[in-house]
Formats: sequence, C-alpha cells, structure tokens
Amino acid sequence: MDYDAMDGLEDLGPRAARDRADFTLQNVDLAFANSIRRTMLGEVPTMAIDLVEVEANTSALADEFIAHRLGLIPLNSKNVDDVEYTRECECDQYCERCSVTLTLYAKCTGDDTMKVYARDLVVAEPRPNEWVGQPVITDALGLGSVICKLRKNQELRMKCVAKKGIAKEHAKWAPTSAVGFEYDPWNKLKHLDYWYEEDPAKEWPKSKNAEWEEPPQDGEPFNYGAQPSKFYFDVESVGNLEPDAVVQQGIRVLQQKLATVIQDISGDDNRNGDVDGFGGQRSPDGINGGGDYGMDQGYTTPYGNGGGQSAWGGGGATPYGATPYGQSGWS
Repeated sequence: MDYDAMDGLEDLGPRAARDRADFTLQNVDLAFANSIRRTMLGEVPTMAIDLVEVEANTSALADEFIAHRLGLIPLNSKNVDDVEYTRECECDQYCERCSVTLTLYAKCTGDDTMKVYARDLVVAEPRPNEWVGQPVITDALGLGSVICKLRKNQELRMKCVAKKGIAKEHAKWAPTSAVGFEYDPWNKLKHLDYWYEEDPAKEWPKSKNAEWEEPPQDGEPFNYGAQPSKFYFDVESVGNLEPDAVVQQGIRVLQQKLATVIQDISGDDNRNGDVDGFGGQRSPDGINGGGDYGMDQGYTTPYGNGGGQSAWGGGGATPYGATPYGQSGWS
C-alpha cells in the first residue's frame, strides 16, 4: 500500500500510515475489543533471529550481548505463513522451510571506530519467499540498527538463523511496539475515578478521541445500564509488518482460536484436524467409547480398575454424570 499519498491531507479521523494505524471498532463489547488488542500484541506470528552461531568475536561485547541485540532487529515478515514453525517441521533443527539464514561478517582495518549496522546482515538463499528475513531499515541513510562498534583489527563473524514465532514466546517476535486502546473518552460510564488536586478537567486533559463523541450535558442522569460499544485503537508497528497487516492477522488468529473452542465444545468428531493453523490441540487417536484408547493407553489411574476408571466410580464418569466424550456414566 502506498502511504505517501496520504501525507499533507486534512485529518478527518482514523487512518493508516507506514508504521501506524488508527481505527475505530464499534458495536462490539469490551471483552471482544480487548481480545483483539491482546491478540495483536502477543499472538501475531513474525520472524526474528533465534539462533546465533559465533565463529569469531573479538569486539568488546560478549557473545550473548550481541546475540541479544541481533534478536531484537526487526525482520520483514510479509507472507510469514509461508514459513513453518520449527516445532512442526520435519527437519532436525532448522531448514529452508522453517527458517531464514543470515550471515554477518565485519572487520575494522582502519584507525577510526567502525560501526556494524543491520544492513551488514546478508540474507542467504533459498528462503520461503522473497520478503521474509530481510532486516527492516527505515532510516534515511539506509543503515538500520547499530549492532556493535569495532576498533582496529577487531572482527565479527556470525551465522544467524531466523525463525517464526509469537510474542508470547519472546518479545523479539512482537509485531507492535504499542497498541493504544481507549473507550468512553469523556468518562460518562465512570469506569475511571480521577485523582486530582483542584480541577480534574485541567489536570486530566481529554484525548483527541473525545472530538468524536458528544460531551456529557449538565444535569444529565447517569445511565446504569450503559455499556461501551465504541473503541479507539492506535497500532504502532515495529516495521516487520505493516500496521494494517497486524490488525488483519490479529483478527484471523482470534477467529482461529475461537473456532478451536467452538469445535471442542460442540464435540465435533473431527478433533484431529489442525483447526487453528498453529498445531492445534489434538485428542488421543483411536478413541472408542468411554475410555478405550487403543491397545496401549500409555497411562494408568490411581484407582486400580483400569485406564477408564475415574475418581467417582466406573465408566470414566464425571461427578455430573457424563463422560468427557458425552456418554452417560449412570446406569
């Protein structure tokens, strides 16, 4: 998407920019809006350097220090669905289907201090697609983040392996630096109790979102049944994904998680499918009736009557009279 054409336009409300997107979500409840926020923060997959093989490091920084800095460099994650999770790949450690390899070689031969930048990372081929794994460089000089500084005769020689992950595993996979979230900017619902010394209106200035809602009227009665239904988001990307892509991916991931819950609750027989796209939960194979898990169950219960015995009697029944798979435990 070309965002440059939007520069200089009059601000008419929420919009998208190269690294930031404002939007309004309406006609949903607070729990749903907050779920989207949390999903964008922690469960949108991206690429990040996860493994660093150090061949030479004579700089002043320790290997672990540089490896940590390398992991925080944003990598392009466009069409990251083309990359498999390492835990789901059939390879032993990593391969071109589940990773992207980058090499770093820098040596200072002059008397001046040499800076090593993200641009010095070289992406090796093959890789899942033409975008993933490329260091994100947004500064005007095209240098990228500073990795370290070298003095004369010092060098770095490293092999970096980028993998797919989510921010719930490690913050280096976070697609956003922040997600602003606000509702009821005039505090009509009284969900906030402002502490103030003299005048709360002066000490707590309203946000720009207050311009899009009507202010409370003097003497207006309080509506005890009112619920928030309009939510203001401000998504700021770190550069690995465009902000509108972060929003779209967050909605998709939330849909997949809800589909998994619905399938489990409804007792769909198709339990072994990968419904969430991330190696979803799987029921034991070969379930046949109330507790028959095949010839080798792999576990026993402490109640002495076989693998199907529960703490409340026979037949694998719960205290509410039903087995975990819908069959009655009462005769």
